[in-house]
Amino acid sequence: MKDEISEISSEFSTADVQCMQRALQLAAHARDAENEVPVGAVLVLEGEIVGLGWNRNITLHDPTAHAEIMAMRAAGQKLTNHRLSGATLYVTLEPCAMCAMAMIHARLGRVVYAAPDPKTGAAGSVFNTLIDERHNHRIEVVGGLLADESASLLRDFFRARR
Repeated sequence: MKDEISEISSEFSTADVQCMQRALQLAAHARDAENEVPVGAVLVLEGEIVGLGWNRNITLHDPTAHAEIMAMRAAGQKLTNHRLSGATLYVTLEPCAMCAMAMIHARLGRVVYAAPDPKTGAAGSVFNTLIDERHNHRIEVVGGLLADESASLLRDFFRARR
């Protein structure tokens, strides 16, 4: 693990790794406490965590209660603002189109995701929603941070359900 973090550190900062590790903890919480698909998200603004989220669609009977949306809602309430300009969102799975558009509307500055989503990913895997140049707001997007850990959580979760 130590070698892996030092390898990651050249591409991602120590803070990036720590935030993604926290997002992975939230994903495990979603799985363990609520039997939800294990996806977690951490929203950071100016070095401070302002929003945490994990998948809660089943628990809340809400199709929009994805980890990213929950983190942005928490941040919006904490900051009393619907704009989250310049914030960085760390999420354990590549965002879907719904979450990607919410990120654009919130004016996030950066999105860091762990595992790609080959079925519904909206940062280049399937759709280019987050990286489409036609939007009037640009978000920096980087993927692959702790991707193996995230993919393993998801794979194990779905294997156990079959």
